[in-house]
Amino acid sequence: QVQLVESGGGSVQAGGSLRLSCAASGYSYGHTYSIKCMGWFRQAPGKEREGVAAIYTGGSTTYYTDSVKGRFTISQDIAKNTVYLQMNSLKPDDTAMYYCAAALDWCGSWSSTSKYNYWGQGTQVTVSS
Repeated sequence: QVQLVESGGGSVQAGGSLRLSCAASGYSYGHTYSIKCMGWFRQAPGKEREGVAAIYTGGSTTYYTDSVKGRFTISQDIAKNTVYLQMNSLKPDDTAMYYCAAALDWCGSWSSTSKYNYWGQGTQVTVSS
């Protein structure tokens, strides 16, 4: 079974940057017979878990929710079985627990939590004003 471990969270002031990493183990990805979509989700207290970004591992096609476009960048290093989320110009509203997720399916409906087969434990991101 795939295991996902997030890292890179922390506390920053508004306007700052963080880079989250999600290391996958157990299975390789980036091929049709493996993980096809990696996503980043976040959940703040009292709010629903929402999709932030996703990447198609086979072709590096990316997807973003509107609120982070132009500020966040999702990328991958296939050799390291790792996906990243570079977060720039952070806002207090970005404060949340961030989770990475892996899907054996394509990135269609990427923002739906139900499509993902594996989840990490999360890493906290706190942005102060």
